[in-house]
Amino acid sequence: MENKVELTPKQIVEQLDQYIIGQNKAKRAVAVALRNRTRRLKLDESIRDEVAPKNILMIGPTGCGKTEIARRLAKLCNAPFLKVEATKYTEVGYVGRDVESMVRDLMAVGYKNVKAEMEEELREKSVSIVEEKLLDLLLPGSGTKKEKTVLSEEGQTQETLPADNGDSTREKFRQMLRDGKLEDREVEVTVTRQFNGPSMEIIAGGSIDDLQSSMQNLAGMLQGGRHKKRSVSIKEARKILTEETLDSLVDNDKVCDIAKQRVENSGIIFIDEIDKIAVRGQSSGNDVSREGVQRDILPIVEGSNVNTKFGVINTTHILFIAAGAFSVAAPSDLIPELQGRFPLRVELESLHKEDFKKILKEPKNSLIMQYSSLLGTEGVTLNFTEEAIERMSEIAEEVNGKAENIGARRLHTIMEKVLDEINFTADEHSGETVTIDKEYVDKNLSDVVQSQDLSRYIL
Repeated sequence: MENKVELTPKQIVEQLDQYIIGQNKAKRAVAVALRNRTRRLKLDESIRDEVAPKNILMIGPTGCGKTEIARRLAKLCNAPFLKVEATKYTEVGYVGRDVESMVRDLMAVGYKNVKAEMEEELREKSVSIVEEKLLDLLLPGSGTKKEKTVLSEEGQTQETLPADNGDSTREKFRQMLRDGKLEDREVEVTVTRQFNGPSMEIIAGGSIDDLQSSMQNLAGMLQGGRHKKRSVSIKEARKILTEETLDSLVDNDKVCDIAKQRVENSGIIFIDEIDKIAVRGQSSGNDVSREGVQRDILPIVEGSNVNTKFGVINTTHILFIAAGAFSVAAPSDLIPELQGRFPLRVELESLHKEDFKKILKEPKNSLIMQYSSLLGTEGVTLNFTEEAIERMSEIAEEVNGKAENIGARRLHTIMEKVLDEINFTADEHSGETVTIDKEYVDKNLSDVVQSQDLSRYIL
């Protein structure tokens, strides 16, 4: 499989183009930032630590693709990636999650990814071990081998061989197991409950939620019940035993070291809705807490050490991408120190008719493809004409202009209204082809078209 981190900026943009229409400036900025992660790691150690990431601030109206770029970037890159909402955090001293928890969450993501990779590498090795365990469940005691000693002519021990103790039966069952003939056979498996246990994260500044979770785990451990017997099919038992075997084969210390290195050198945190913690004008009331969140974020973005249950993480080289609509507040309403930590500003453009047409047709996950696939499960074939797509795009642009501009999300409500009748009666039209043309769109959106106050009909 191609290593996504090694993609060139141009290739990264091409990958994003498959799902996101327009916004080339934002795509280019993100692609270069992602590529710079790889470039920095190839530098000599004497200069590597001096190269700080150039954090990005995305500015644009809701529904223009900021979050989608982050979501697709997460799937595209092979680096630890975390998307968070700035509004979820509170200033130290207030009830809620502290901003350091985003670094702990990123480390947890990195650990999970590295562990999954190692388990995949060991999966082939685990097959034979799991097979033996399944045979032990099917034939208790058959795996116990008695040894017989073979003597040489001089009377000295030459070799020790396992004695035949039900081997033929075991081998027959082994073949049946491999042929899939025993998949539905019931066996009794001892399942080990996983308890994370209380961690130093509580002391490191974890939230009330972290404390509660750790206390519940501790209570579970003290009450016992770590082992529980379950009666399951061979198919299910194979999954359970494979997970347990892989878990025992993986070196957790090695996983932790690799994950820590990846997070510190390649980690990316996407902070969405950062405009919601900007303070406009005089600060008062709850705004104090908002400004406090900014002050708490500042040292993490600048570079600091954060305690996690996997060890101390240095945030100096983690890339931060912030995004916000800034419809009420402006980027200048953020505290100056935080503004300075996001030197790259990228403005995303509002979407227009031509963009809506492309969004409906071109992306791999286009809305037309989604609705066609959904109704295809009922045997209904949808056929959208170019005129219908043109008309829906016109209405989306018109409504966004007269009501709140919610970008591409407007297309979801329009598609739902256009397909309302066929969605409701799809089971009665199985095997039919329904053509969605301009007249069909106008008919279903007639109230919207005739009304001056379009926002009354489409939220």
